Amino acid sequence: MTAVTTTTGRDAVHASRPVLPGAVNALGTVPFFAYTAVFLVLPTVLVVVGAFQARNGAFTLNGISQLLSPRTVDIFTTSLWISALTGLVGTVAGGVIAYALSLSPEGSLGRRVMVALMSVTAQFGGVMLSFAFIATIGINGLVTRLLAPFPALTPDPGFLSSLSGVALVYCYFQIPLMVIVFLPAVEGLRPQWREATENLGGTSWTYWTRVAGPILLPSLLGSFLLLFANAFSAFATAAALISQQSVLVPLEIESALRNENDLGMDAYAQALALGMILVVAIVMALYAALMKRAARWAA
Repeated sequence: MTAVTTTTGRDAVHASRPVLPGAVNALGTVPFFAYTAVFLVLPTVLVVVGAFQARNGAFTLNGISQLLSPRTVDIFTTSLWISALTGLVGTVAGGVIAYALSLSPEGSLGRRVMVALMSVTAQFGGVMLSFAFIATIGINGLVTRLLAPFPALTPDPGFLSSLSGVALVYCYFQIPLMVIVFLPAVEGLRPQWREATENLGGTSWTYWTRVAGPILLPSLLGSFLLLFANAFSAFATAAALISQQSVLVPLEIESALRNENDLGMDAYAQALALGMILVVAIVMALYAALMKRAARWAA
């Protein structure tokens, strides 16, 4: 009787507590949705509207027509190419490093140092990164001056101002980013899966092509798409290296916004930004789908 009475009393206490309505519980999501609306939705809407609006507010298709011009298509092709190239290099090199780190003891000093180093270099970009490369292998860089007595080994003075130089600099932060993103996926491979493959007569080739490969493939492709979007949207690094050319989409947007001779370039700049939004949206949608597929092996 005592136990029954106590349970009944507890139920009565819980029943007497007021139940908050759904609207009150939803208040906790207000900051998130407000942040998203101000910094994501509103800028996107302004870009979409601005792509079809002249400086005086009138409707215009001038920006869209310039967006579809052969010159702009070439600029988008170049941006897509350099993003895919640096993403591929970062995926391969970073994937190998991530796998090597996963084989080291989890709490070892070397592993912690490497992960910390990758975390720092993955966030190191922009003008400071460009200056570091210019001070190293630029026209008057330290390495360039040291190798001056050996002309065959001296870096090309215009290398960093070329697309190849930009790609090299991009790889500096693409590879560490791949390590940070892909390392959890590699760590998710269970030793029991390899042991089961060997017990069934499988080889290392069988393990990687039939077990580990299919498991890691969604994460690998998702990481590549993330690196692609990271390079496609980069601006400050390329702007510091290539100051006189508009060979990438972000540089072309800057050039259009600074143009004082043609007042119709505002719509063109917004149209370029709209094109970038569409590309990144497609990439991120594919990334989300791949991460959803990879999540089944995360447990």
